[in-house]
Amino acid sequence: MNRTKYVILGGGMVAGYAAKELVERGLKPGELVIVSSDSALPYERPPLSKGFLSGKDSADGILINPADWYREHSIDVKLRTLVAKVDPSSRSLRTSSGEQIGFENLLIATGAQPRKLDSPGKDLAGVFYLRSMGDSENIRSKASGAKKAVVIGGGFIGMEVASVLAQKNIETTLVIREDRVWSRVFSPEISAFFDNYYSSRGVHIMKQVSVDALNGSGSVRSAKLSNGQEIACDLVVAGIGVSPTTDRFEHGLRVENGFVVNEFLETEIAGIYAAGDVANYPDRIFGKRRRVEHWDNAVSQGQHWARIVTGDRQPFVHVPYFFSDVFDLSYELWGDSEGSTDVAIRGDAHTSSFSAWWLKDSRVVAAFVMNRPDEERNVAPEWIKTGHKVAASRLSDAKQPLSQAA
Repeated sequence: MNRTKYVILGGGMVAGYAAKELVERGLKPGELVIVSSDSALPYERPPLSKGFLSGKDSADGILINPADWYREHSIDVKLRTLVAKVDPSSRSLRTSSGEQIGFENLLIATGAQPRKLDSPGKDLAGVFYLRSMGDSENIRSKASGAKKAVVIGGGFIGMEVASVLAQKNIETTLVIREDRVWSRVFSPEISAFFDNYYSSRGVHIMKQVSVDALNGSGSVRSAKLSNGQEIACDLVVAGIGVSPTTDRFEHGLRVENGFVVNEFLETEIAGIYAAGDVANYPDRIFGKRRRVEHWDNAVSQGQHWARIVTGDRQPFVHVPYFFSDVFDLSYELWGDSEGSTDVAIRGDAHTSSFSAWWLKDSRVVAAFVMNRPDEERNVAPEWIKTGHKVAASRLSDAKQPLSQAA
């Protein structure tokens, strides 16, 4: 059995950025093994529903580190490799091919899997989910000849995919269960803005409905909705959430909506850590446990783990962050609006330049910023981290500088 200092299970963004950080902190040749079921080296995930899906980005262009980089630093990346068993007592794992690998420190970064539709016709050709580079390539290939598409789900994946397809001149319908887009995150004002923005660019938004069945002979040809309406389509993309991939590694580890870790991203077994989509960690800023499925969290936790195992044992303290690009817009989100008591809008929410600030007892807990001065982007995470108190009425007055809102 080969034994190494660091093993990362999962070849996603956590692995790519953790490897990069380890190298910067003096990783020696042969000290890191990455075990990945993917066929590609670690790559950026956001482009899969944006630039890569649209065809602007190439496969090589979204790699976190080029292939030569791993060879240069003697990092063993085992692609297309599944893990059959992890044995914490012997600090080793066995792959499905029978290879055994021992480790001193193990990072589980197995990510998440898309939730699947359970309606009739779910297995028809032309029905897709978006999680991997291969998924994005398949959707892009199908879109090249598609005329009508149905996108299921009003979260960020559904919104981004609908944006890309509409810009390919595909007649696109966005089907959502809720009464407005991304209601779990957006305020009513933000949802209303995007509703109008998408509609003006040809996207039909069907609200408070679900897909009862997908119809077709071999390939999807229409979607039957819960309101009785039938929509013709030759492409369906479902973005209805994901589930953390914990099934292969539950033995000896506590699993509750992901692997339960402490403030150092460590499980109950010393030397075994979890990060990214699969980690349920204590958020010290908001005082609750959290599992985050976004790019920034995977990057930050991968880097933080590398610092911890190389001697800088600091708790993970991080303001949740998300960004998106749709049509010609870019926006950013920080924090957690759950439990907020007020929302202050700065600027005009009927235009593409405004920000929203969620307050809880006058303290800033979340912020949305789109096409606003850099000052707003800069103070948002700091105010959330420190629990900065502001007056909503002053914050809403864009004529007043932010410093006067306290």
